[in-house]
Amino acid sequence: MASAYYEFYRGSSVGMALTDSLDELITSGSITPQLAMKVLQQFDKSLADTMVKLVKNKTALRGHLHTYRLCDDVWTFILKNASFKLDSAELVSASKIKIIACKNGDAIESSASKR
Repeated sequence: MASAYYEFYRGSSVGMALTDSLDELITSGSITPQLAMKVLQQFDKSLADTMVKLVKNKTALRGHLHTYRLCDDVWTFILKNASFKLDSAELVSASKIKIIACKNGDAIESSASKR
């Protein structure tokens, strides 16, 4: 499997900055498009691994489920009038949120190796 990690972190501000920088390097001839793809794949893997290893906070979530869907092992939930109660007992509210939930890279790789 060429890339066992999801690419949605590329849409973050850090991911967009990396993509823009890689585009500039390709345009100037400093790197090849193949190298840029390898860098993006490593970014996907590193960010996913970091989230799994370092993010340990928990939150309680309440809201009204507006929409949900499952496609390619990725769950998407849209909640309205959502509130999060953080570990610190702080309450954060939003009129609408979107949650994307997927298997982590280890789960993807293990399910791919069983095929």
